[in-house]
Amino acid sequence: MEAINLLLSGFDTAFSGWNLLYCLIGVSIGMVVGILPGLGPSAGTALLIPVTFGMEPVSAIIMLAGIYYGSMYGGTITTVLVNVPGEAASVITCLDGYPMAKKGRAGVALGVAAIGSFVGGTVSIIAVSLIAPHLVKFALAFGPPEFFALVVLGMTMVMGLAGKSVLRGAISVVLGLLLATIGMAPSSGVPRFYLGIPQLLDGLNFVTIAMGLFGLAEILAGAEESFKNPSKPAEVKKLLPERDEWGATAKSISRGTALGFFCGLIPGTSSVVPALLSYSLEKKLAKDPSRFGQGAIEGVAGPETANNSFCGGAFVPLLLLGIPSSATMAVLLGAFILHGLTPGPMLFVRHPDFVWAVIASMFIGNALLLVMNLPMARMWAKVINIPSKLLFPIIIGISIVGTYSISNSLWDVGGFLVFGILGYLLKKADIPVAPIALMFILGELMEKSLLESLAIFKGNLFEIITRPIAGSLILVSVLILVLSVFAGKMNKKEYFQDVEA
Repeated sequence: MEAINLLLSGFDTAFSGWNLLYCLIGVSIGMVVGILPGLGPSAGTALLIPVTFGMEPVSAIIMLAGIYYGSMYGGTITTVLVNVPGEAASVITCLDGYPMAKKGRAGVALGVAAIGSFVGGTVSIIAVSLIAPHLVKFALAFGPPEFFALVVLGMTMVMGLAGKSVLRGAISVVLGLLLATIGMAPSSGVPRFYLGIPQLLDGLNFVTIAMGLFGLAEILAGAEESFKNPSKPAEVKKLLPERDEWGATAKSISRGTALGFFCGLIPGTSSVVPALLSYSLEKKLAKDPSRFGQGAIEGVAGPETANNSFCGGAFVPLLLLGIPSSATMAVLLGAFILHGLTPGPMLFVRHPDFVWAVIASMFIGNALLLVMNLPMARMWAKVINIPSKLLFPIIIGISIVGTYSISNSLWDVGGFLVFGILGYLLKKADIPVAPIALMFILGELMEKSLLESLAIFKGNLFEIITRPIAGSLILVSVLILVLSVFAGKMNKKEYFQDVEA
């Protein structure tokens, strides 16, 4: 009952003042970000952070959160119509979405994706509303050893799931941790790795890193791809599936909702993971698996529902523990900190109006997106026709102005360009960039909790495993790392066998 009252209070805040308008602006920008190849939720959220500097914290986070889950909807449009994923999670939708479009069923694919996204997003937010208040007491039981173990779990998840090999994931994780150590040491105040440059004494600016790695790097990669593979969008006609397809579609949406939400609770995952798991599950449960890859409606409904349900679940570790479960959540965590808010269990105690207004705005945003997607799908599809050679330079120009506005410094602009080029080169080398942002923002928490744990255990780090929660998390981390290495070796072995054959 208390959760319902708090949620109703949140709706009152979300509907008041400019908050409703900012929610609409956020989901609309998110749709465009998702539609445009070369951008994505991480890039869109990072690039828009400077715009929120003069806004109230609740309005800023409502708009940025809207960009996040709005881009999940928008990414489906380019995926289905031109076989170019608007964002990473939509890669799985390519497998059946585009084949449906080639059969003249592009509208049905977009309609099913919109319905599944709405159901998955809404149910996951309801779940957040119900379980978050009960998890606050559990989160308050977390001490330094538990936080250290949780960050280690997130690190191993990132290494195992972020790339095609554990080694590539490890390279990205180590790079993120190294960047986090630049500046004053949090415990002693001793300058570290600042290379004699005064601007580095305060450390690197996360917004600059995020805008470069996700914004500029994605734009450069997307521009390269759009020039290589220009394509004409399919025509959008009927939006709803046939009567005999509703049963299978509803089951796929139900399974995708549950799968996506629980994946969102795990630090270090991304929306690609639940989408891939959902697709694999639907194919395994299908009476005729051969339909998949040929335009199976379940291959669109399940993954699209899962990646939107993931968004709701991902807010639980962010709000309760201050642990981002994905790259976009790391960007949002940076936005929280910039606006003077520290995610964690005390956020529910000290700023309940803020937390519940953000949760309520997600209900409103999902409803707006459903209305914007079903009747207006044809209009959104026209955004794809904007020439990349005009669009990308404009986005880069706006990004440079936004970066400069962070502290009115050309140093930040230089950092934006350097990390943009670095991100582009890493993508070309097939090294994931998301772990860099995740571990950069978690690096300080990891170091602080490690030092406090050493103080508690008088220098004996191995005593962490004697704590039930911390020990369990460390054990799970070890298992994930072992399984990831084993899976990588098996995949490599199968690859060489295929080459020899």
